Amino acid sequence: MSGAPRETLFEFRQVGQQVRVAAIDPETGVEVIIVAPATATETQMKSIALAKLKRKLEQEGY
Repeated sequence: MSGAPRETLFEFRQVGQQVRVAAIDPETGVEVIIVAPATATETQMKSIALAKLKRKLEQEGY
């Protein structure tokens, strides 16, 4: 369905004072990684990772 929001999977792993966040588009298998400070909120981390994922999907023609 065009215009419908895509499902996105998120994985969070704390490594010291940082959190590694993976955002995955299950439909295409495209994955991006960001590293954020552990003091950032989950919403902030998701927002940044999702923006990066959307950019990558656009660049790859999805």
